[in-house]
This record gives sequence, structure tokens and C-alpha cells, in this order.
Amino acid sequence: MKALVALILLVQLPIHKAVPATPSAPLGCDDPESEAAAEVAVSYINGHSHHGYKFALNRIENIRVLPQGLNNEIIFLELDLLETTCHILSPTPLANCTVRSFEQHAVEGDCDVKLQKLNGKLSVLASKCHSHADSGEDIIQLCPDCPLLASLNNTEVLTAVTAALNDHNSKTAGAYLRLIEIGRAKIQSHPVHIVSVEFAVAATNCSAKEAKDNVEACQLLPDDQSNFGFCTAVMVMHPSQNLRVDCQLYGHQVPTPDIPSFSQDTSAGLLPNVVQGFTNHNLRLSHNNPFASESSSSEFPTSVLSAKSVAKRAVAEVAQHDKVPHPVGFLPLPPPPPCPGKIRHFKI
Repeated sequence: MKALVALILLVQLPIHKAVPATPSAPLGCDDPESEAAAEVAVSYINGHSHHGYKFALNRIENIRVLPQGLNNEIIFLELDLLETTCHILSPTPLANCTVRSFEQHAVEGDCDVKLQKLNGKLSVLASKCHSHADSGEDIIQLCPDCPLLASLNNTEVLTAVTAALNDHNSKTAGAYLRLIEIGRAKIQSHPVHIVSVEFAVAATNCSAKEAKDNVEACQLLPDDQSNFGFCTAVMVMHPSQNLRVDCQLYGHQVPTPDIPSFSQDTSAGLLPNVVQGFTNHNLRLSHNNPFASESSSSEFPTSVLSAKSVAKRAVAEVAQHDKVPHPVGFLPLPPPPPCPGKIRHFKI
């Protein structure tokens, strides 16, 4: 009898149905997790670039996350970057580097980056980047008097760089500097003919005085003593010639183990007429992390990072989401967050 009563009471107890957990929503381009991944990616890109200038994040174009197992995800990012005024050799933190304004003839970088998030830690597996300067037509339309980027092998540019470097070396009691690369050049024709140049330099094992007697014997310092610098110069060509030069040395910098030193990546002491063939700075980065544990780290599947407009794709995903019936017991997913994300500076 007691067993029967217990059974009746058990049957009368309210039944609480378990509600399945809500699936995780896709990341948006402006979510904190996306921005954290982008910050790691930009730091990696700048750390593995050997030419030109540091780039800053302008916008996250797209993000896709592929789960790989417990606490393991692969993240694909599409990033828009903008060139800053800090040369890649400068020790200035990126946060303190100024993004070049539109009027300075901005350069945009487009990057695809593959990361792994393992146990909460982000690491870059591979990256591919290229960059391009804003069109001259756009600059002239909004700023008719702004000078445009000039070809780095332009005769006037080479003349200005040579004169600037000779002028500095003739006036310093410090180390003799040699040209590493020309980073930027602009030529203004009216009302005064002016050539503005920016170039990277490196200290040699000679003093400027010693170099006067035997400049060919002056060699760049070895990695453990390397001392790079950066020069800017403005040369007035007409109506009367005038030159203003400013050079700053950064001091010794120890290269990261998996990154070749700058002096190895370029031909030591490039002559001004050998300028790496750059029309203007091109990010041109393609790098696989040699310490990456995930296989096929260089793959960027087109199904994940396509050239199709991500804005149109986001609209299509929202529309499709509204048509899909939700299983009983599941809370409906919110629409995918917007991508591309916010523009931090300006759009080219």
C-alpha cells in the first residue's frame, strides 16, 4: 500500500523539461573578441614587415570562426589597414603612431589573417597582405594643391636623397650613415618646386670622418650592434636651391628569432639608384608562422574569405535566418551582427 501511494505521488510531481542551450551567436566585426583578434593580427603583420611603415587597423571587414574541438577555434579575419608615419624600424609603439591623413596621400593595406584560439590564447598562423595608395584623382578632387606620391626611382627623388644623406654625413661627428631604403617621396611643382623624401638609414662601423678617406670600407654593423634610423628631407629645387635634413637614430634593436634582420632582408648599404623597385610602399606581406602547431596554416579557403561583398552577404544571411524554422525548445538566434565593422579613421 505504501509503495502504491509513493508511486501516485511521484506521478503527480510536476515534470520540468530540460531546455536545450542556445547555440552561440556568430561574432560581429565590432565585438570585443573580434577586436582582440585584430589587435594580435596587426601586431603580427607589423612585426613581420621589412619595408616601409607600420600599419594601423582601420576596419574589420569580416570574421569567420571555425570550431576545431574543445577550447580550440580557427579564426579568419579580413582587415583594412592604413599606413602610419612610423617607419617599420621605429621603436615607437603603434598606439603612438599617427595615421597618415588623406591629404598626405594615404596608403591602404588589405590583409587576410588566419589565427588559432587555443585555451583562450590567440596566435597567428598565417597572413597575406598587399597595399595600394589612394588614387591621384581622389586626392586632386578634394585637395587640388596636395602633392602626390612620386616614383621612388624618379631622378629628382634620388638626387634629393643623395644630397640629404651627404649633407647629414658631412655635418655629423657620429657614425657614417648608409641608405637602406627610400620610404616615400612627393614632388610639388607650384608655386615652388619642392621634393620631399623619407628614407631609412643604418649606422656603419666608420665615423663620418673616417668614411671620407675610404667609404668603401664602411660596413653595416652586425645584428648585435645594429643601429637603424630614419631621415626626412625637403629640397627646394626652384627658384633657388635649399635643403633641410633631419635624421634620427633609433638605437640597437634585437630582431625576433623568427624574423630575419632588416640588414639581411635588404642589400646592405643600398646605393640611391637601387631602390628595391618600389613605386611606393607596398605591404606585400605573405608569412607563415614557423611555430604554428595547426597544419596547413597558409590556407585561406575562398569559401570562408571570399571577394564577394561582405555587406551583401550579411543582408542575405539575415534574410535567410528569418526563413529558417527554429527547433522546438531552442531560443531563436539573433540576426548575425553587422560586418564590415566601424571605420576608425577614414575610407579610401
